[in-house]
Amino acid sequence: MMQPNLLALYGLKFNPFAQDIPVDAVFVNPRLDHFCWRIEHGLAREGGFAMVHGDPGSGKSVALRLLHQRLTRLPDLMVGSITHPQSSLSDFYRELSDIFAVPIKPQNRWGGFKALRERWLAHLDASRRRCVLLIDEAQEMSGPVLSELRLLASARFDSQALLCVVLAGDARLPDKFTRDDLIPLGSRIRARLALEAATVDELQACLSHLLASAGNAGLMTEPLRQTLCEHAAGNHRILMNLAGELLAQAAQRELPQIDEKLYLETYAATQTRRSKR
Repeated sequence: MMQPNLLALYGLKFNPFAQDIPVDAVFVNPRLDHFCWRIEHGLAREGGFAMVHGDPGSGKSVALRLLHQRLTRLPDLMVGSITHPQSSLSDFYRELSDIFAVPIKPQNRWGGFKALRERWLAHLDASRRRCVLLIDEAQEMSGPVLSELRLLASARFDSQALLCVVLAGDARLPDKFTRDDLIPLGSRIRARLALEAATVDELQACLSHLLASAGNAGLMTEPLRQTLCEHAAGNHRILMNLAGELLAQAAQRELPQIDEKLYLETYAATQTRRSKR
């Protein structure tokens, strides 16, 4: 986050271009809103797998943050997240043990398998909702771990889903599910959100929303917003990085507003240095 004096300089409540913006300030387009609604009102009750995928910087992790906030607001719903998707099978069981507070001996995989399923069934009986497991960077998960998760999450000859699992990853994730050993899991994905390159209008709507949410809708001139969105290659992360650099430059100079002149000075100089090298 920026220092308080920099926030005060522009009347900002938070840095709108930082990674850790408040979840309430996230720009939610209709497709993302529908996906979250589908999980909240569908899979959290029915169980099953869902997937978010897209290029780096397209908003996958932001989508999970938003979904996590919405789910944790629901009464009697247990939501966990995997923080180390690269785990081996034994470490995966250890992490599930920690998330769902189920004592497990990693050397006794059958005991852990049984204990976790009993925990999820007990939660379902008590709340009529499935436990939810969110997994970011899921393309890093090994085939054996994904297959084990599929078996863990179903009962009664695959007629009962015990868990709602949301997987998020880059383009390698849907590619994984074309492998013979993972086709059974891929066929069980009930809801998908494919995050593609954003249009200039979509990036402009996101940028305007962030500035207004941060408390200074006029921080950037309209021509500069258009220029930034045209040069962001349809990628939200690139847009935030460009805008964040301009904000830092403007704050250092104590400029009242960020405009195209600063953009040209900042990035023309960068391009000149690159050309010389």
